[in-house]
Amino acid sequence: MTNRYGEHDQEHYERPRRRTRPRTKERPTYDDAVDGVVVTVDRGRYTLLVDGRKVMAMKARPLGRKGVVVGDRVRVVGDVSGNDGSLSRIVEVTERVTTLRRTADDDDPVERIIVANAEQLVIVTALADPEPQPRLIDRALVAAFDAGMQPLLCLTKADLADPETLLSTYRSLGVHWVVTERGGDLDAVRERLSGKTSVMVGSSGVGKSTLVNALVPTAHRDVGVVNTVTGRGRHTSTSAYMLELPGADGWIIDTPGIRSFGLAHVQPWTLIEAFPDLDEMTEDCPRGCTHGDDEPECGLDVAVTEGTADPERVSSFRRLLAARSVSVY
Repeated sequence: MTNRYGEHDQEHYERPRRRTRPRTKERPTYDDAVDGVVVTVDRGRYTLLVDGRKVMAMKARPLGRKGVVVGDRVRVVGDVSGNDGSLSRIVEVTERVTTLRRTADDDDPVERIIVANAEQLVIVTALADPEPQPRLIDRALVAAFDAGMQPLLCLTKADLADPETLLSTYRSLGVHWVVTERGGDLDAVRERLSGKTSVMVGSSGVGKSTLVNALVPTAHRDVGVVNTVTGRGRHTSTSAYMLELPGADGWIIDTPGIRSFGLAHVQPWTLIEAFPDLDEMTEDCPRGCTHGDDEPECGLDVAVTEGTADPERVSSFRRLLAARSVSVY
């Protein structure tokens, strides 16, 4: 059988096959990239702070599925003028110092990073209207210790209830705290927030957005009310937002109200490391010991018996350990 086309016919030549372009290991250097900080995320668009101005950006394709969250320090190319309609590209996410994580539920293996590079977790809870949720507070504390963040209890609505009842539960853990009331002085809160990047979490209706608006008058965060029937607040914040504290050389990140805090990603050995004094007492624990109440020959029990450990502190730690498996809704 003879060839249908001659060597001079264009049909004689083979068409280029797919994926014949040679691959290269060379990657862009992005020498012209500038530094920025992610202040909020909304449907695939990122608002950044670059040299004091707000810049809209999208994530570059080479980053793939790598998540970019509020608080991330990033490298950006493109139009960083901040003008209406301008758009830049995030080409690099620098290494995170801390990551605050949660899972949707305790049996959900997928971790979700809420914010990055924060130093302090401010757990906002009302003393009344709505009533405090100690189990939710415990879970937030576990997340803070696991992330290597300093926790701070912020008790609101002190004009409605005595804070001592709740504070007595957490003193043995060495957790710092501040108390506020409606229309009261916020100097103590500002002092704790000064010079730090702090994440504010709490249930809906506890006064978190009210507190943010008082600290940052230009924030204009929506404020909700507590349902008199269910005792729960309505979600007013829909996304995390990073705000600069006026005159305090600090930042606060307001987050949406939470009703659950999954801790599937937290392991007992990472939690005990947040308590160096107790961690030392577990060096001779049997292999696989979780340091819980029902663990035989746990070093914490030995230390309590010998009088070298504070029983109340051990009990408080074990309460946090148990909070990993007690759901809150």
